[in-house]
Amino acid sequence: MPKYLFKASYTPEGIRGAIKDGGTGRKKAATHLFESLGGTVESFYFAFGEADAYVIADLPDNETAAAGAAAVGSTGAVSVSTTVLLTPAQVDEAFAKTVDYRPPGA
Repeated sequence: MPKYLFKASYTPEGIRGAIKDGGTGRKKAATHLFESLGGTVESFYFAFGEADAYVIADLPDNETAAAGAAAVGSTGAVSVSTTVLLTPAQVDEAFAKTVDYRPPGA
């Protein structure tokens, strides 16, 4: 199953909700969301810096990941950035492919 990194940044409204729910409450909500989409949460961390929370989840496909991110982002309480993650073996497969490409100016 494909793996995704979700970076979440709370709006002021979202921070108020997170304070009310607590960290474990937000993790439970995220776990419920991903399980309802047929996936699982590998890890959930809060952070200081660029984003407020980082979630790594396994989901069936890109469309499902997009649906989950859209559902969260549509609330206005959280801004979500999604990154598709690749295993080292998947990178090996990608690098083994033949690509016909000409760089600019070449």
